[in-house]
Amino acid sequence: MPFDPKTTKYPYPEDTDRHYLLVKKDNGQVFDKDYPFVDESKGFKFRRGIFRVLMFFIMMPIARIRTGLKIEGKKNLKKHKNTLKNGIISICNHIHMWDFIDISSAIWPHKPYVLSWAPDLRGENRVLIRYSGGIPIPEDDVRATIAYVRSVGKMLNKGGWLHIYAEGSMWEYYQPIRPFKRGVSYFAIKYDKPVLPMAYSFREPGFIRRKIFHQIATLTLHIGEPLYVDKALPQQEQEEDLTRRCHDAVCALAGIDPSENIYPPIYDQSKRIDYYASEYGVGYKGSW
Repeated sequence: MPFDPKTTKYPYPEDTDRHYLLVKKDNGQVFDKDYPFVDESKGFKFRRGIFRVLMFFIMMPIARIRTGLKIEGKKNLKKHKNTLKNGIISICNHIHMWDFIDISSAIWPHKPYVLSWAPDLRGENRVLIRYSGGIPIPEDDVRATIAYVRSVGKMLNKGGWLHIYAEGSMWEYYQPIRPFKRGVSYFAIKYDKPVLPMAYSFREPGFIRRKIFHQIATLTLHIGEPLYVDKALPQQEQEEDLTRRCHDAVCALAGIDPSENIYPPIYDQSKRIDYYASEYGVGYKGSW
């Protein structure tokens, strides 16, 4: 098994898709059918272009140093460059507040969009998230959901890159791969796009990071090869099949045998499993 931080610092929720970090502000933004989920205006593109320059020269280097980022499998981006040009959906476990900055750094110069929790795009980090490519997921609004799906599809069909955190939320320094929601497979099937699996694994920090900066772990990002919809299957089975294969791929990239991961591949109101890791593998216990 790879290094497991096994931190008790964070209050991981009971439900595996729930958020635990508090969003302190709410600017009241409404994400309805008229909201530009993928903003194609010249003004937004100009501002995002300036932001990406600042991101490249300031934020990405800081994030890479802060997280101790190492990248494995970047050759797969070059190997499948023609596939990427036609539109791609990527997935990854969500284990750090800055992990999307590291992903953006690893796949540069691609310009990924990322599906984001709506409160984050109303909160104190809304500017950073929006100009990083954040697309809010509408809540309890059917017409807004239709508009959002169409906007994402249009972007993908133009050769865009969509990143989805299939676990549904960020749990910092959490090693097991939580169950995946089916949104990834839904978009992949609906718009006939491949899925590029990626995964973070953890490395034990050195003395300086551990003792002076109190760092729990450093990160390695593993980039896999595209997965495709199995069109030989009946249509009603394709979504579940792709979701399972995506989950298996992320587990394997993270250094976890999919058969030994403590969670099932598909989210079903899944609850947190408290666990411990030992030299004998993964086991269970009552609480953290």
